[in-house]
Amino acid sequence: MEPKEVKLNRLFQTNGKTLILPYDQGLEHGPRDFFQATFARDPMHIIEIAKKAKYNAVVMHIGNARRYFKDIYGEVPLILKVNGKTEIPSDDEPLSPLTASVNDALSLSAIAIGYTLYVGSARQDEDIEQFSEIREEAHRHGLPVIVWSYPRGEDIKEKGGKDSLYAIEYAGRVAAELGADMVKLNVPSLKKNDKIPEPYKSYDIGLGDAIKQIIASTGGVPVIFAGGEMVSDNDLIKKAEVCIKAGASGLIFGRNIWQRPLKEAVGITGKIKEIIKG
Repeated sequence: MEPKEVKLNRLFQTNGKTLILPYDQGLEHGPRDFFQATFARDPMHIIEIAKKAKYNAVVMHIGNARRYFKDIYGEVPLILKVNGKTEIPSDDEPLSPLTASVNDALSLSAIAIGYTLYVGSARQDEDIEQFSEIREEAHRHGLPVIVWSYPRGEDIKEKGGKDSLYAIEYAGRVAAELGADMVKLNVPSLKKNDKIPEPYKSYDIGLGDAIKQIIASTGGVPVIFAGGEMVSDNDLIKKAEVCIKAGASGLIFGRNIWQRPLKEAVGITGKIKEIIKG
């Protein structure tokens, strides 16, 4: 059995960076991500982008993975998301139930599994227990675990919100402490907020330094940053630049890529890869 460290290393380029294409948003957001980019409803659009732009991995839930990964097998590795939820119930205290198993990941020859952890939710005790079981089973079978670590819940709102440096740095540290092999985080907002705890409330630092601090807090666990909602080419390039310059291990850009037509998606990916190459 190939050790998980070997699989994890295969996700990175020679310079130690990775670029991942996620397509798990259909479960989390429903059809709204496809209203303007109707072509993105077809998973083959994502498959073609991943192949032509040579991504280091593609992320899918079990349904799309079973139907479509055969069309990319041997060219771009699969990261199988093993939990998820819809946005229909209130998101105040979320928990993502399991939607797939480690055995599913093995049967699909996945290179890693992805798990969404909600740090700060009133249900985080259940979440941590569920994650711990998945982590142990995955590691027994040589699969790395990538944690989508998201601050959520009423207590997070009372401490400044899910986008604050405090919340995102805490989420990164929790994932590292719980045994994540890689952590996916959102880029923080540095807007001032009286609810943010000290010493964060008194900080006066730029975004690059904030990202450096987040990365340092994970104790050496690779950190990749998400692209979020669709932005302009310039804003996306700026986000990529600040994350990579601050020491991020890579980027995981989904909607900002596949909500573009194929040619545009491949083109913007090329620009991002140049940034990653340094």
